[in-house]
Amino acid sequence: MKPSMKPSMELPAQDRARINFQQRIYLATSFILLAFALLLARLVDTQIIHHASYLKQAENNRTSSIPIPPNRGIITDDHGVVLANNYSAYTVELAPAKIHDLNATINDVAQLITITPADKLRFFKILSESHHFDTLPLRTHLTDAEAARIAANRYRLPGVEVKARLFRHYPQGMLAAHLLGYVGRMNDADLAALEKNNQLNNYLGTDHIGKTGIEQSYETILHGQTGFDQVETDANGHIIRSLAQQNPVSGDHLTLWLNAKLQAIAEQSFGDFRGAMVALDPNTGGVLALVSHPGFDPNLFVDGIDSEDWNQLNDSPDHPLINRALRAAYPEGSTIKPFMALAGLHYGVRTPEQTISDPGYFAFPGSSHHYRDWAPNGHGIVDMHKSIVVSCDTYYYRLANDLGIDRMHNYLAQFGFGQKSGIDLPGEVSGVLPSRAWKAKISRQPWYPGETVICGIGQGYNLTTPLQLAVATAALANGGTVWQPQVVRGITDSKTGRYHDTPAKITRVIQIPPADRQIIVDAMIDVTRPGGTASHACMGAPYLIAAKTGTAQVVGIRQNEKYHAASLTMRHRDHAVFIAFAPADHPKIAIAIFIENGGHGGTTAAPIARAVMDYYLLKKIPAITPASTPATPTIDHVD
Repeated sequence: MKPSMKPSMELPAQDRARINFQQRIYLATSFILLAFALLLARLVDTQIIHHASYLKQAENNRTSSIPIPPNRGIITDDHGVVLANNYSAYTVELAPAKIHDLNATINDVAQLITITPADKLRFFKILSESHHFDTLPLRTHLTDAEAARIAANRYRLPGVEVKARLFRHYPQGMLAAHLLGYVGRMNDADLAALEKNNQLNNYLGTDHIGKTGIEQSYETILHGQTGFDQVETDANGHIIRSLAQQNPVSGDHLTLWLNAKLQAIAEQSFGDFRGAMVALDPNTGGVLALVSHPGFDPNLFVDGIDSEDWNQLNDSPDHPLINRALRAAYPEGSTIKPFMALAGLHYGVRTPEQTISDPGYFAFPGSSHHYRDWAPNGHGIVDMHKSIVVSCDTYYYRLANDLGIDRMHNYLAQFGFGQKSGIDLPGEVSGVLPSRAWKAKISRQPWYPGETVICGIGQGYNLTTPLQLAVATAALANGGTVWQPQVVRGITDSKTGRYHDTPAKITRVIQIPPADRQIIVDAMIDVTRPGGTASHACMGAPYLIAAKTGTAQVVGIRQNEKYHAASLTMRHRDHAVFIAFAPADHPKIAIAIFIENGGHGGTTAAPIARAVMDYYLLKKIPAITPASTPATPTIDHVD
């Protein structure tokens, strides 16, 4: 058996303890040195590399910038009558991000002030539409006592604040509502649009924005520039003192071409009828009055319209929220005839002296189909002058057939038919001025001769807005200058107080020989005299009126039937159309009116125009008897 090897010599226990102790010292020292290195690196990063950034964050913890919304610009008429202004009121607002149970908090607030079910519904509606606001209103227009009561109980109502807010006000109520438009609370779509246009910072602290009308189209001018108050706060976010302030800049003020009294007379004259009217200055394109009837009260929308009011407006068969002056397209009816006559003269297919024999209808050779005149027995021998005075359909059936649809389209387009006018209001539609190319594009169908014939009296595919017809009438009145209609006459700079006019803009100039125009104007003057279709409404005027009446068919009448208004429901009766300008020898106002289901333009629309012209030219306030829908019309069909 071999002897076992001796184990290596082991260190004494004392040496082993010393070595272990040294190792622990080295490890601890290394850890401390590493910790100091990390601390030094962090110190360098904080105090040197990112010093400016952390200083800014520390300053922000100590200070806050509170946005100060500007006063919205005021809107007045041409005589300084205020149509839109502002006022301040207290609101109680909730910060959803700071509140665990909204319903419980609302109930707590309701113990202090009255909170109606409508207030709750409006709050949750705004909450569902707006996710980027710190606070949302629960109730507005608090009294001083109510505001004090909430403020005194804030300590037990986290997330509840009382704020003084600016509110838009329309002191004239429903007057010119479609033209003015309204402001409403901003929603996510509004915020997205502002962000896209790099305007979001200027709307910090602002709750409302223009939604329709002038309020929308001149939003950036009316809004102004947001200010800021830099304040020092404590650890709880309470303001200690104000450090600096950048004052807000109020929005600029708008002066309109609109005359508030003229507008009121026009609106009252509509009475029970639905429809629209536009009155223009034919020498500038200024909008003197713009009526869409029935209307609405824009004040309902400022604070968030309640469901009852909204349903009443939105569900009404009269559609009071639609701006008929810009968005409703109607057949022009016989008001197209003066422009058609000019086209005939322009293309040389008619002379003023050329006559036709009107048997009461037009028919293509070899066809038994009759395109009927409104006068069943016709008008006898008719020249151009008489064709306008008595509104002879047969004359214009033949003229349209001789012109052809494309020449009709090309000439009438110069007056603005079938295209947007460019008015400084949102939402305008273009209407329809048909042509072969237009029909081929929308239906891929050929154009038929019969379609040309009925377009000659403003029926068929023809559709125009009251604004377009007013623009065309103004161009005829002034001799061929097509102005871009303008609602805003001038702007007053809120900082300097300086006023400047908005420039008038000419869209195009139509070359109308003065002799040709005079032929048409003379005939339109005789429309208002005995024997003319507007003689009754224009009787006794101390100034010359040039006018044309029209009737736009709503429902088709079969070949061998006769139109009887009394046998039709009200909404199936013809529309009444009327155009006029005055004084005819030196025009200052041009008007186009559509009365839905109003029948004859000379009976229902012309009296409204007369009231408007009397006030504008004579400052004569009419004894207004509002138009009312007759139960049984006394006139079946007169063009």
